Amino acid sequence: MATGTNIRTYFEGTWHNGDLSVMKAADHGAWLGTTVFDGARMFNGLVPDLEAHCARINRSAAALMITPTVQVGDMVAIICEGLAAYPKDAPVYIRPMYWALAGDDLGIIPLKDATGFCISLEQIPMAPPEAASTLTRTRFRRPVLEDNVVNAKAGCLYPNNARMMAEARSKGFGNALVADAIGNVAETASANVFMVKDGEVFTPVPNGTFLAGITRARHMENMRAEGIKVHERVLSFDDFHAADEVFLSGNMMKVTPISAFDDTRYETGSNGNPVTQRVREMYWDWAGSQKL
Repeated sequence: MATGTNIRTYFEGTWHNGDLSVMKAADHGAWLGTTVFDGARMFNGLVPDLEAHCARINRSAAALMITPTVQVGDMVAIICEGLAAYPKDAPVYIRPMYWALAGDDLGIIPLKDATGFCISLEQIPMAPPEAASTLTRTRFRRPVLEDNVVNAKAGCLYPNNARMMAEARSKGFGNALVADAIGNVAETASANVFMVKDGEVFTPVPNGTFLAGITRARHMENMRAEGIKVHERVLSFDDFHAADEVFLSGNMMKVTPISAFDDTRYETGSNGNPVTQRVREMYWDWAGSQKL
């Protein structure tokens, strides 16, 4: 089921209007879950970090033993061609995808060069700046490389994320703050996470249990250029309870303020979360300097 509207699909060398069927029942990806994707965004006629997202899906494919078949520059050109059909001010979610078509003699290992590829474009609105979410803890944790493909943006990881999110929603919260295998904070069910304490910013150190996102890296670069101290640290749930501000970082919405973590409340809006607001402003300023 589509999330957005005004969908366009690139498949087998051409763009199609609508949500096209692209996978067959016997495809390895349908049978055994060998799918990877990435997500970029167009807003205000801008597509920041598009090349980085296209490069990451090729790395994700290789991590899942799927042969990437589209060069980064070619993928960027195809996406730009598809986006030309939208109004310049349309907020569009950009999702390139690979999946394995066939497996070895037992059907398990993806065959080299047997790869499906498509791109889905959907209009999905950006969240307004004041739109905040809430967090709670979950009994589910992030996996490690020894038991899952955490070095890929792989579809097979998302049922676990869905369990986290569903548990949080059942408790009346918007998202889950998730632990790694040994109980330290890793990220949320859908995005990387930052906290602010005494004007300095902290985020969980990448430890192989979650993808340190492209937008996360962009925020860190922007903050450091502004003179804000940013630390990648081992962080506990108690650290987040003691924080002055908490915000999420992801491609879908870029910056999401957090107003509560369980029974801990954070001020949002107006001057309640000045660092979060400044991070948003810096990202939009940086994105405005980029060209499609």
